[in-house]
Amino acid sequence: MKLRSKLLSVAVIATSMLAGANSAVAQSTLETVKERGNLRCQVGPPSPGYYNLDSQGNWYGLDVAICEAVTAAIFGDTNKLEIQSVSSQARFTALANGESDLLSRTATWTLSRDTQLGLDFLPPNFYDGQGFTVRKDSGITSALQLKGAKICVTSGTTTELNLTDFSRTNNLNISNVTFEDYNVRDDTYLNGGCDAVTGDKSSMAGNIASFPTPSDHMILPETLSKEPLAPAVRHGDNQWADIVRWSVFALINAEELGITQANVTEMRDNSKNPNILRMLGAEGDLHKGLGLEKDWAYNIIKAVGNYGEIYETYMGHGKLGIGIDRAGTLNALWSNGGLMYSPPMR
Repeated sequence: MKLRSKLLSVAVIATSMLAGANSAVAQSTLETVKERGNLRCQVGPPSPGYYNLDSQGNWYGLDVAICEAVTAAIFGDTNKLEIQSVSSQARFTALANGESDLLSRTATWTLSRDTQLGLDFLPPNFYDGQGFTVRKDSGITSALQLKGAKICVTSGTTTELNLTDFSRTNNLNISNVTFEDYNVRDDTYLNGGCDAVTGDKSSMAGNIASFPTPSDHMILPETLSKEPLAPAVRHGDNQWADIVRWSVFALINAEELGITQANVTEMRDNSKNPNILRMLGAEGDLHKGLGLEKDWAYNIIKAVGNYGEIYETYMGHGKLGIGIDRAGTLNALWSNGGLMYSPPMR
């Protein structure tokens, strides 16, 4: 009888703890961010195109723009944003334990990450694939010529796992030379410590641009993997996941509707298109389920522009871009043959 009572007590305590945990989650990230007065958004060590530092120490890039978009959705501007630069090895732990509110840093959405780390991945903001960089004078023109090669790779990434799979599948006996810092990885490659370097093709394109003589290097044609790069949040806070999810969709939907950073106020005030008026808060109550103000999407576009503008600025041929064409790729709008697609905002 005493044993039964003890077991019941444990069950009650566990239920109470669970209820308390659920209560904390219900209060959760949005209220925590508002009370703190800023959004803590995690990126990685500086990487061209995605997250980089200007001469004044300000962060910019495609992933940084996602951080800015969510900040604008909550606070109405991007000034209340704290960027955290975290290593690949610590990134998911820092998000799961609450050090970061949001992860936006070239993280590949995979089944195990989405189901085993206590995280939820959201709509990809870039579709990429893994490849190899080699010296042009190496004579290597195909990844299948890398038999017995030493390949520089960043540790703790899907890139490292994909390299092992590729070598095993094709019986190449590749040796993985791992590094925590991609700058050390690239320096080792440039100094002859590896025959090639592997990573997401977009990142490698940006890295090659920073090499002493970029024209001496090339990316091989093979694509080893699917790399849907997506922001992530902690599992269990549905409202917070919705806020980040629909902030990404707002960027895409704005491009679909022709809403830009320059014309967003004109569109809100004078458009006759109900889809535009609903999205920008001039009509309806789309904001209620998110717990945000009516002008949350307007504030996003006013602050950072639409997805196409962001892409051109940081990944394309804008002043800060790394020269990756968007046309004909998975990162084009669905209406142009790509995968960038927003569900209806209504």
